[in-house]
Amino acid sequence: MGLFKRNPFGHILFIKKWLIRIFGVLTHRRYRGFNELQIEGSEIIRALPDKNVLFISNHQTYFADVVAMFHVFNASLSGREDNIKNVGYLWQPKMNIYYVAASETMKSGLLPRILAYVGAISVERTWRSGGKDVTEKRNINPNDTENIRIALEDGWVITFPQGTTKSFKPVRKGTAHIIKQHKPVVVPIVIDGFRRSFDKKGLRLKKKNILQSFIIKPPLEIDYENETIDQIVEKVAYAIEQHPSFLNVIPAEELAEQERLNKLRKWNVDKTDTSIAN
Repeated sequence: MGLFKRNPFGHILFIKKWLIRIFGVLTHRRYRGFNELQIEGSEIIRALPDKNVLFISNHQTYFADVVAMFHVFNASLSGREDNIKNVGYLWQPKMNIYYVAASETMKSGLLPRILAYVGAISVERTWRSGGKDVTEKRNINPNDTENIRIALEDGWVITFPQGTTKSFKPVRKGTAHIIKQHKPVVVPIVIDGFRRSFDKKGLRLKKKNILQSFIIKPPLEIDYENETIDQIVEKVAYAIEQHPSFLNVIPAEELAEQERLNKLRKWNVDKTDTSIAN
């Protein structure tokens, strides 16, 4: 790899590699040490093609979810079986992993801007602005969809179809359009425990000794030509276990606890932002 070789988005791969190594070492104990990340399905990662793979997942924090995926993917590709022992797997990381993230999130500070260099595909959310839902949706920026196409042609893309860290929110149709148009291999991931371990942004460790789970499911079977957008949306919601029907099998006490944690995390984030502003 040449010293100044760049990826399709103009990022210098040498710099990106060292950022992955450094942040990987700094964050490793967040998933193996302070907490324990329980992984299932690493053999699925090793069987995937090098390009045009779309990972879909539920979402619990802004950054900790993605960081965990970089760890798990690279550990799996290095031959580790459902574990991230010995962070040496990041010495030669997979360089064509990207993730879809809201533009406003990636511009919210110096650290998010650095993390963006690792592989963010920044998109403008049409339904949300300034941390609040908007009544009048904005038009989709064609550059956003084009960048996702470029990333899929170059490698793997991670996306969170609900576009929010709140549980059981509807899957956005944009993900279904991406699937139908670009026909990627679609791999579902279901995570848990991150909301209890970290603050909302996923930057601050909130609680130790939490069992975090990371389940990689087999690729979805999709009829790209004949299935409708709504059918794909429903299939995605089931795959990441965020379909409304899952509410019927979750105890009311657990749902109440999730809502309590959501409010607490939001209060903590708002308090932190206020402190920084002052």
